[in-house]
Amino acid sequence: MAPELQQSNSFYLEQGQIAHENGGFEKDLDDDGQKRRTGTVVTASAHIITAVIGSGVLSLAWAIAQLGWAAGPAVLLAFSVITYFTSTMLADCYRAPDPVTGKRNYTYMDVVRAYLGGRKVQLCGLAQYGNLVGITIGYTITASISMVAVKRSNCFHKHGHQAGCHTSNNPFMIIFGCIQILLSQIPNFHELSWLSIMAAVMSFAYSSIGLGLSIAKVAGGANARTTLTGVTVDVDVTATEKVWRTFQAIGDIAFAYAYSTVLIEIQDTLKSSPPENKAMKKASLVGVSTTTLFYLLCGCVGYAAFGNDAPGNFLTGFGFYDPFWLVDFANICIAIHLIGAYQVFCQPIFAFVESWCRSKWPENKFITREHPIEMPFIGIYYLNWFRLVWRTTYVVVTAIVAMIFPFFNDFLGLIGAASFWPLTVYFPIEMHIAQAKVPKYSMRWTWLKILSYACLVVSLIAAAGSIQGLVDALKSYKPFQSKS
Repeated sequence: MAPELQQSNSFYLEQGQIAHENGGFEKDLDDDGQKRRTGTVVTASAHIITAVIGSGVLSLAWAIAQLGWAAGPAVLLAFSVITYFTSTMLADCYRAPDPVTGKRNYTYMDVVRAYLGGRKVQLCGLAQYGNLVGITIGYTITASISMVAVKRSNCFHKHGHQAGCHTSNNPFMIIFGCIQILLSQIPNFHELSWLSIMAAVMSFAYSSIGLGLSIAKVAGGANARTTLTGVTVDVDVTATEKVWRTFQAIGDIAFAYAYSTVLIEIQDTLKSSPPENKAMKKASLVGVSTTTLFYLLCGCVGYAAFGNDAPGNFLTGFGFYDPFWLVDFANICIAIHLIGAYQVFCQPIFAFVESWCRSKWPENKFITREHPIEMPFIGIYYLNWFRLVWRTTYVVVTAIVAMIFPFFNDFLGLIGAASFWPLTVYFPIEMHIAQAKVPKYSMRWTWLKILSYACLVVSLIAAAGSIQGLVDALKSYKPFQSKS
């Protein structure tokens, strides 16, 4: 191996094994021969919060409005408990067969291959990477809406709240894409800690601002109409719309807890002492507990502020106009957070494609060769032409798709519904049964299966609601002419 690939200040993570001439591993390497991992509960929690507290929090007031005071908070709590419970199972599967001393698995697909094998590996890959692609498209849409909201807020402040101030989203999607092209050249997940911590701070900032503005609206005597069952049939919506909106709201809440798709990749950044599974369980508890608290506050207080007329996104849907500078700052925080969150979700896609190409064409210099470049403050950055071309192409394609399908709530609900059951529930439960050798038809096996099938039903009805919403949106939509 070339000596330059071993430099500690390199921005490139060598994936192969490095050994001494006497056969022993260097002190800065882990048990699998890779560069020693340095992640902690804090960095893992930041990754989780970055992945979880995203655009989903902004639609929760709308979701609670569809479900009402009775079902809304209950559904939120149910999804949080299920997500944490299954994430602890998934954390134990990072190593196989033993959760502490077994062989590492670097991706969700690797974990499924180790415990289940067969066609389920391909099904997992389809669900995981399809979901990740969908999330990156959704984040491109949401970030552009937040950027446009800043411009519209200033327009409303200048020309009054009755002004249209409609602005095309497309230029802002292009700006977001250009930023992502640059950040996508970060070689791997291990180098993202700083970006995730910054994004997590931004998520707390805009969630707190939204919460504070909602509290101020309620304290100011807002007479918003709220009910135990949410939007009222024949008053707010028709009976059919009530059913479809309820289904879609369930999908939005499911999406709000989506991080199982990147849990294994996050866990692979943790140092091996304390054991990765224990550290990941702590990080999951911190991440899920923190986000659930914010979700309950933002969703419930947002519903109290806006009632059954809650907008789909209460910061960009202009539930608030003033103070305009604070609304602007909140939307800037959303955009910055989504810049980091996009990377958390796209890095596993990049790693999967690049690993597959390296194994398929190991002699191809375009794919495998690293070109060292001295960079100020960073050290040596290793430029790979294939990485540059492929990642740039991916960002461009997701931006174009986002311009063609700029539907926010329906798109979020469909992503959440499609991924919640297979990735958050089914695979973790099946792998836990295989790992713990749970006897078939035992009490534990039975209730785990009941939980899995119940979540499948939830995913199907949520998907149906989102598809119906997309069908309605398509009736009045023209591609590349999205406006906020």
